[in-house]
This record gives sequence, C-alpha cells and structure tokens, in this order.
Amino acid sequence: MSQFKRTLLGRLTSLLLSGLLVGQAITVTAGQQDDRYEPGRITYAHFNKDGQLLIPRNYREWIFIGAPVTPKDMNDGNPAFPEFHNVYIDPVSWAHWKQTGKFRDGTIIVKELVSVGAEEAASGNGYFQGEYLGIAATVKDSKRFADRPNNWAYFGYDSYESKSTAPQPDESCNTCHKENAAEDNVFVQYYPVLRAGKPEKK
Repeated sequence: MSQFKRTLLGRLTSLLLSGLLVGQAITVTAGQQDDRYEPGRITYAHFNKDGQLLIPRNYREWIFIGAPVTPKDMNDGNPAFPEFHNVYIDPVSWAHWKQTGKFRDGTIIVKELVSVGAEEAASGNGYFQGEYLGIAATVKDSKRFADRPNNWAYFGYDSYESKSTAPQPDESCNTCHKENAAEDNVFVQYYPVLRAGKPEKK
C-alpha cells in the first residue's frame, strides 16, 4: 500500500471515529437536559421552571410494553381513558427494570390514547385502532414528588400541541394506582412485556 493510501485511510478512520464519538455525545447530552440529576445519569422526563412536565417527544421510539383497550361499548360509552392505550417506557428505565425488577428514580411511562376505529377486519371481528386522541404520562421522582405515593406523579395533555402540563391531583390517578396496581403504582398485571422482562428472584 502506498504512503498516500495509508495516509488517506488513516484520515478516514479518524473521521469515522470522531463522528461516532460526536454521535454518542449528542445522544447522551439529549438525555441530560434536566440538571437536577447527577452527571452521567440519563433522564427522559423534562420539566420547565414551573415544575410542569414538557410533553414527551419521540416516545414511539421507546420500549412498547402493551396496549390495553377499554372500549366505549363495554363502559357505558364513557371509559376513563378511551380507548386503546399504547404504552411506552423510556429505554433506560426498561434496562433497569430488566436488571433489577424495579422502576428506577426518573422512570417515565407514556400512555398514548387511540380511538377504536373499525370493529371488522379481514382477520375477523374485534377492536381495531382508529385515530390518535392524545397522551398522558407518569413520572417517578423521589425528589420532585417526595410527598406523593411511591413518588409517582401523573400528567394529562389537552392535545398534541400542548407544550407542558402540571401534575394532576393525587385523587385523580394516584389513589387508584396505589390501591390497585400490582407493583409500585404500575399495573404490571396488564403488561406481559413487563412481566416477561422482570428478572427471576434468585
């Protein structure tokens, strides 16, 4: 190999490595916008100066854990959360759950609400997803929500155009979750992905 080719190959390798390092830095920095957390800790729940949760972005790229459905025709036309609930957990908290079987401080779970569309399809009769209706979220934070049950707070957004929202009163969501959820305010009993990911006790 000529000296010119070796030099060119070396420069290309350096550029590639630099690009990879920059990409990693961007990825980590994007997850560290909330400076309440110690350096190196990635968080996906971001709050404004008034303590409102900024509407989560890119949550469809997180870990999908289930899609419960509470159709109107089974709930007197008015379910608490119509109708499909596409539920996602941030990837760092998912990794922590798989390792420890616990929800880490900083966990954010997003519930995307979708209407029931058609009830007939080529595959048979059932409930099939229609249009997006909005999103809700819950965050576990022992510092920010020290006085709330198990340090969870719940948030609902009026629309996808919303920028942020304040935590809901405990009686809106927290009471039900605390009394009925299988584990740490989370309805693990309805999410087989969480149950399958939880490590077995040794």
